[in-house]
Amino acid sequence: MIVAQSVAELKHEVARLRAAGRRIAFVPTLGNLHAGHRHLMEQARRHADAVVASVYVNPLQFGPTEDFSAYPRTPEPDGALLEAAGVDLLFLPDDTAIYPRGRAWSTRIEVPAVSDILCGAARPGHFRGVATVVHRLFQIVTPDVALFGKKDYQQLLVIRLMTADFGLPIEIVGVDTVRDADGLAMSSRNAYLDPAERHIAPKLYATLQTLAGRTENRGASENGFSEHEAQAVEQLAAAGFRPEYVSVRRQQDLALPGLGDQRLVILAAAWLGRARLIDNLELHRKTATALPPSMGVELKPAS
Repeated sequence: MIVAQSVAELKHEVARLRAAGRRIAFVPTLGNLHAGHRHLMEQARRHADAVVASVYVNPLQFGPTEDFSAYPRTPEPDGALLEAAGVDLLFLPDDTAIYPRGRAWSTRIEVPAVSDILCGAARPGHFRGVATVVHRLFQIVTPDVALFGKKDYQQLLVIRLMTADFGLPIEIVGVDTVRDADGLAMSSRNAYLDPAERHIAPKLYATLQTLAGRTENRGASENGFSEHEAQAVEQLAAAGFRPEYVSVRRQQDLALPGLGDQRLVILAAAWLGRARLIDNLELHRKTATALPPSMGVELKPAS
C-alpha cells in the first residue's frame, strides 16, 4: 500500500493508476477504523480495480461543543487495517492539503433542505462540513466510484445530491451497515460506551425493528406514523437513552411520507452516556398508504 500525504503525491499515484487503465474506487474516512470500514474497502474492490482510502478528521463537520479534539486518532492500527483490506493507496492529508487558504477562507458547500433536518437540526453546520470536505476530496482523488456506509443515511443522501448537483462523474454506492452479533451498528463512537451502556446500546436497533413492524401492520384507522414514533422515543428513554429523534421519512429525499410513498426509512439518533448513536432501517411497503403523512418526532439535542 502506497501512502501519500500531499496533494501532489496523491495526484501522481492516481495518474499512475489511470495510465495503467485501472478503475478507481474511493472510500473517505475519519480514521479510528473498525470492521465496518474494512467491509467498505472490500466492497470497493468489487466495484473497481484499485482502491484509494483517505483518513482525515475534518474539523468543519464538528460543532463547537463536539468531540473534535477528543476524536481518537489511531494511525498505526488504521494503516494496518487498510493494508490488510487490500487498499492500494492511502491519502493522509493535513489541514493545509484540504484547506490551502485556511479553513476560515475556504469555500463552503451546502446542500439545502436535507442538511437542516434530523441530525442537521441537532448539529448545525455538520453537513455543510461533510459536503465541503467530500467535494474537495473528490476533486483531488477523481475517483470513478465512491462508497459510503448507510449507517449515516442522511450523510449518504447529502453526498448523492451534492455529486448530482455538480455533475461529478462519480458513482455513489451506499453499503449496508455492518452490525455486531447483537445488532449494534459498528461505529467509532461505540468506544465511548462503558460495559453497562454497551449492553443497552443494541436496543436502539431493536426499537427501529419494532417500529418497522408497527408501520407494516398499521391499520387504516390510524393517523400516520407520529403515534408510533412517539412510542419509539418513549421506549428508548425507558431503556436509558436520551433520544434526539425517531422519524419515518422517504428514502429519496428524507421528506415526510406522503400518500402512496412506499420506499421509507426509519431514522433515529440518541445519546447513551457520552456516545451519540445513530441508526436507521429501510422499509419497502408493498401497499400504498392512504393515510396522512407523519409529522415526525424530533427533540432538542441533549445537553
